[in-house]
Amino acid sequence: MEIEKTLAFAAPPTRIWALLLDPEVMGGCVPGMQSIEVVSPTEYKALMAVKIAFVSAKFRLRTTILEQRAPCYLRCEGTGEDASVASSLKQQSEMFLTEQADGGTQLRVKVRVDVLGRLGSFGLSIMKTKADRMWDEFGQKLADRIESQQATPVEPVAPETAPTPPALPLAEPGAVQPGLPERPSSAIGAEAAPLRSEKIGWGPRLLRALAKHGAPIGERHIRIELVRNGATVTVHLPMEAAGECAALLRDCLRATTKESA
Repeated sequence: MEIEKTLAFAAPPTRIWALLLDPEVMGGCVPGMQSIEVVSPTEYKALMAVKIAFVSAKFRLRTTILEQRAPCYLRCEGTGEDASVASSLKQQSEMFLTEQADGGTQLRVKVRVDVLGRLGSFGLSIMKTKADRMWDEFGQKLADRIESQQATPVEPVAPETAPTPPALPLAEPGAVQPGLPERPSSAIGAEAAPLRSEKIGWGPRLLRALAKHGAPIGERHIRIELVRNGATVTVHLPMEAAGECAALLRDCLRATTKESA
């Protein structure tokens, strides 16, 4: 079965691209998605529930990104199976993002899906009708997500107040003052990088940490499991990423506290 759909979004391609690679967003937008496990920045495991006619199935999917040219093109493939209904599937998909004259994005999707087993016994028209409904629901949820992000004001990040250092006697030019580390000459006159006020979702932050440190090796690792929009996202990180994980969890707790207040 081959499917080709075109969706339009009121956001630039860079934003749509970031959302497509955000496990939190995909977990909340893909119909039937129950959980996502990030194996690597290009490999994901997922559990998705699908009902066609009178048959309900839960596919354990494994998806791999084969090619990506940000923010214009994405190609991936995946496989899945549900032994309880003796069914399996294999899919190959391509996504093309094109910027429009009004600054929005046209997302064109080409998908080839092969369904085998009990679910594969249904007629092509039934399968295609189900697939069209799922894509329409995905497009609507993604558009709602973009609209809600645009309506939410971004809070500026206040700089942390540092303690005032004790006064030190003036020194001769070029001399090192006692109690202060020697500053390399290449750093003299350099300005500190400005604080960024943009909000970065926890999904991209986890992927950045995974790309930076790599997948964990051995039994000792950090497992983060977060629930958002009815879907569970799981990421395994090495112990070296403890700092990023701690900062991420603090931000999540703060956000949860604000939402419940």
